Amino acid sequence: MSTLVTLPVLLPILGAALSVIFVRQATLQRLIGIVVLVAVCVVAAVLLVAADRTGPVVVELGGWPAPVGIVLVADRLSALLLLISTVVTLAVLVYAIDQRISDYGRDTASTTFHPIFLLLSTGVSLAYLTGDLFSLFVAFEIMLAASYVLITRRTNAERIRSGMTYVIISLTSSLLFLTTIALVYASTGTVNLADLAGRVAALPPGLRTLLSMLTIVTFGIKAAMVPLHFWLPDSYPNAPAPVTALFAGLLTKVGIYALLRTQTLIFPGDGPSAVLLVLAVLTMVVGALGALAQNDLNRLLSFLLVSHIGFMLFGLAVDDARGAAGTALYIVHHITVQATLFLVSGLITRRTGTVSIDQMGGLARRSPVLAVLFAVPALTLAGIPPTSGFVAKLALLQAGAAGTVGTVVVAGFVVLASLLTLWAVVRVWIRVFWGADKEPLPDDDPHDELVIGTSKTSAPMYVASAALVAVSIAIAAAAGPLSAVTERAGADLIARVPYLEAVLG
Repeated sequence: MSTLVTLPVLLPILGAALSVIFVRQATLQRLIGIVVLVAVCVVAAVLLVAADRTGPVVVELGGWPAPVGIVLVADRLSALLLLISTVVTLAVLVYAIDQRISDYGRDTASTTFHPIFLLLSTGVSLAYLTGDLFSLFVAFEIMLAASYVLITRRTNAERIRSGMTYVIISLTSSLLFLTTIALVYASTGTVNLADLAGRVAALPPGLRTLLSMLTIVTFGIKAAMVPLHFWLPDSYPNAPAPVTALFAGLLTKVGIYALLRTQTLIFPGDGPSAVLLVLAVLTMVVGALGALAQNDLNRLLSFLLVSHIGFMLFGLAVDDARGAAGTALYIVHHITVQATLFLVSGLITRRTGTVSIDQMGGLARRSPVLAVLFAVPALTLAGIPPTSGFVAKLALLQAGAAGTVGTVVVAGFVVLASLLTLWAVVRVWIRVFWGADKEPLPDDDPHDELVIGTSKTSAPMYVASAALVAVSIAIAAAAGPLSAVTERAGADLIARVPYLEAVLG
């Protein structure tokens, strides 16, 4: 069973290598990507079942035991997030494949897209499974290097500008992360997460606080936490729909996962964190208000993405098993629904020829299927019962209500941010899907991958989007068993004992 833990990292690397070898075989390239991701989904499901039944599954790479060697660990949280992330990655790949077929023909292969796409999946898998800080840094660098390529493929001037912002901020956060690792190693003599849990506790309180704040800032940049979020609304909207969907669904959640793992395992608190509660409120409110001010559909969704990072920070700030479980459940829900909304936004853009909300209208009559594909994830994001968003927010509200006065107050901001989210998506619905029909605008740059005319939108792109909508509905339908798994995962995070015993023996 421990050998399986390596496969989510190794399979995408091998798939990327094969995609390069068969660079002139377009159909084979596509098949390799789909087969690899399906295999990773199966492995992740097996690891989740094993971790839930018997505890964390650990593999010591090279035969070197922890804390000296590198270990990969699949516990309930990491296996669950690996599974849902790979499912979303697979759906996005199907969407991207069909978009490329529609735009460039069935026989057109890609020298970069498929290999880089699989490398991005490698980085995400390694980030979830790694058991030490330096390997986590490597995972982030793999993801970022792949994202640099994906966000600037078939570039124009606007995308180069936004891509430069993304690259500069990412490099800055990477430098800060590396500095944090150096300080941690200098203070403790180890970078193994399980070993750090004991060694950091023996450090002076001031040094512990400094290291904790450094990790919050480092991973807060990657998670787009306010006030470190400014790069995201400028970067994501300028990428093609499948790339934006993948980034929105996965990259920011990996940052939240890193925060959740390090704060509960290495820097556990004695109660709710006032700093994280304040940051959660700022992130929820600033993101939601920013969304209401947007006329660009993709920028609006980007600000909503920022807002809902605050919901996950709130669960982390509660600092108990309920809060950790609520954050885990919210990550699962949000990975799916945010990726879906950006895929549907791509379909809307291809129908209308614009990202301007004011220049759209009447889509409900012209494309009722598209209207349904937008309505379901939009209501899910707002948390309307009985969607998965409602289930996840209810878990967070229950955690906040059971805490201190501060957590109860912030729980009120969760409700406020949810209402603002509902206002934003209803505003989009009224302007885009109701009202008078408006003719599609001509594509002002037919050589990029952002806006293509209505004649080049095919059924499989709708099917991929509908599949993610179905996954979101399935999450709501399986709310009972899934909540039970996240509750056990939250208890493990706060207790720390199962993880420490599995890694250190």
